[in-house]
Order: sequence, then structure tokens, then C-alpha cells
Amino acid sequence: MISVFGALSRAFRDLFQLQVLWIAIWPILAASLLWLVLGVTFWSTFSGWIATALTAIGIQTWLEGVEPRSVAYGIQAIAHLILFVPLVFITALVITALFAMPALVRLVAGRNYPQLRREQHAGFLGSLVNALVALGIFTGIWVVTLPLWLLGAGVIIPFIATAYLNQRLFRYDALAEHASREEMQAIFSTNRTSLLGLGLLTGLVQFIPFLNLVAPVLAGLAFVHFGLARLAHLRHSAADSRPL
Repeated sequence: MISVFGALSRAFRDLFQLQVLWIAIWPILAASLLWLVLGVTFWSTFSGWIATALTAIGIQTWLEGVEPRSVAYGIQAIAHLILFVPLVFITALVITALFAMPALVRLVAGRNYPQLRREQHAGFLGSLVNALVALGIFTGIWVVTLPLWLLGAGVIIPFIATAYLNQRLFRYDALAEHASREEMQAIFSTNRTSLLGLGLLTGLVQFIPFLNLVAPVLAGLAFVHFGLARLAHLRHSAADSRPL
């Protein structure tokens, strides 16, 4: 069986294959373009939301007294960027899960698990529902844990939320083509800690400059390696336990 670190190391190896490079690049480009268009179109609305948030925590009042004004404008621009970057990465994760995972699954399965039977019970609708549920719970984690920021423990929230989002998004799509519902549930229930650990490790990559540009596809590859290895082991164990 492939461990969490083994899955991540194999994902890094696959990342530099020519057929993977474009898959690694286009989700982040698409997400950036999407939010650039939305940001320009709804600039006044987004700026109002940010100003409201800054007012709520007392920063906006302080900014109004900052001189020269260019410094205040610079701080406001940074606030916009702080909001923009996470939105881009979250969107890139969802795009990767919905549209890039089938290609990644075919790549890993064809080379490492050519004999693994495909159940093919899930399609795009299943991936979409899973992504919506993952985003809903991800948002809920942020809302519920907002008081932690007041207690000084808010720094852990991005890591917890990203770990959950990664494992919830990619564990499903990694197995959707090959595993039955029963097999999928068995793998998820017996590997909860490992899946969260892999979600955390791949989430940490999203906070590393430059490497975070390929983080969505790296996460997808890691979960494919981990999931298919667990599925192969599950089926092998089931075959060995059958009476002769």
C-alpha cells in the first residue's frame, strides 16, 4: 500500500510529465481569469464588502487618518489581494476536481493499476454534488471558527479548512471511476486520518509561493495515487478472504 507520503512523492514525480504540465496550468489560469473578470465587473460591490469588514474590525477608521493617503490606498489594495488570492485557489481546486481529475485518473491508473476494474458508477453530476457539499462545509468551517480569530488562534483556520476541502473534493473523484459505492465508503471510513493528513499536506503546498501555482493538480494526483492503492489493496484482501 502507498502511504500518505508515498502518494505525495509519486504525485510530485508525475507533476513534471509533459502531459500533466498543461493540466497543472490551465485550472489556475481559468480561475484567475474568472475572478479578474468578476473583480473588474463588480469592483464597487467587492470594495464595499471589504470596507465593511475593515470597519467592523476597526481598521477602516484607522486608515482614514493615515497620511500620506497613498499608504492607506496601498493597504486597501493589499486587502483586496488577500481576498482575491484564496478565491482563485479555491476555484482552481474545484475546476481541477470537476474537469481535470478524469485525465489524472487515466494517467495514474493506466500506468500503475492497468488491471484495476472500473465500476464507472459516477459521472459529472456526482462530482458536482460532491464539490458543492465540500464548499458548503468548507464555508461553514470558516463561519463557525471566526471567534478563534478573536482568541488569537485564527491562524490555524486556513490549514484546517483547506485540509478538509482537499480531502473532501479529491477523495471522491480519485475513486469515482473505479470503485463501487460500497468500496468507496469502506475506504473513506477506514482511512479518515490518512485522508485528512494528505489533505493537510497538499493544503500546505498552497501556501508555498510558486509551488502553489500547481498545488490543485498536485493534490489531485496525490489523492489518485492514495485512493487507487487503497482500492487495489481492498480488492486483493477481499479476494484472499473468499473460500476456495
